[in-house]
Amino acid sequence: MRETGSNLGNIRTVAFVGAAGTGKSQRAQFVADYLDADYIIDDGLVIRRTTIVCGKSAKAERNQIRAIRRALFEYEDHRTSVISFFNDAAPCSVMVIATSEDMAHRIIRKLGFPAPDRILHIEEVATPEEIARARKERSGKGQHVIPVSHVLVRKNFAGKMVGRLRVLWRSKSPYDGEKTIVRPPFSFYGEVHIEPEAIEQLAAYIASKVPQVLKGPVSKVYSTATDSLSIEIDLKMTPGPSSILKVAETVRLRVAKSVGYFCGLSVYNVNVNVTGVEF
Repeated sequence: MRETGSNLGNIRTVAFVGAAGTGKSQRAQFVADYLDADYIIDDGLVIRRTTIVCGKSAKAERNQIRAIRRALFEYEDHRTSVISFFNDAAPCSVMVIATSEDMAHRIIRKLGFPAPDRILHIEEVATPEEIARARKERSGKGQHVIPVSHVLVRKNFAGKMVGRLRVLWRSKSPYDGEKTIVRPPFSFYGEVHIEPEAIEQLAAYIASKVPQVLKGPVSKVYSTATDSLSIEIDLKMTPGPSSILKVAETVRLRVAKSVGYFCGLSVYNVNVNVTGVEF
């Protein structure tokens, strides 16, 4: 929700979407020129013409969970500084780079920007061979591209500097030049895997802390982890000042927010089934 009196409503947004490691950052400035975007938001950074003007890189985080939360602007100080910057910069146009349309919409909503005018997918600007080559570099070497110069990245990055990349796309911008290849700190520690049981235990714990939910283990929690997460909870309640529907809605909202916050996952829905009331 945009604050009253802010200039964020004067921002035009577009999105550039593609799976992780498919070469989005490599083509960022080229696509930004094509979509007529003044600024690029990429993994927590705000970039203008290969210069970092605001934000903090998710690639500087020490693990993947923190990196996801950083990219989604979950940290209040990070989010506030970026919103303040764009409140001063408006009117302008912004291109959000994301791994899915859902992620792009989440970032745009988090920052209080208007809905995107257009969403462009990596498959529209890269061949299958180029995408496959980019995926190989990511999976084999753990290397990421940041679309800014080597010197600027060094000031804003805590991981390993691997090298520089200069690709001459057919771009109208004289700034579409050097990119920096990095290896984020979390690449050194392997992949993060969250067991479904851990999600279920977290959801059960959060639900049990809501007033009028019967203390003790929640009956059942089902989680389906695909591209986004669906959670189903069976629980019992005790009588109290709030209606059953209001308590169930509180459980639903708290579980969705907490699982998304602590696990860095996109929660598609939470269904709460009240199996009984004990007096």
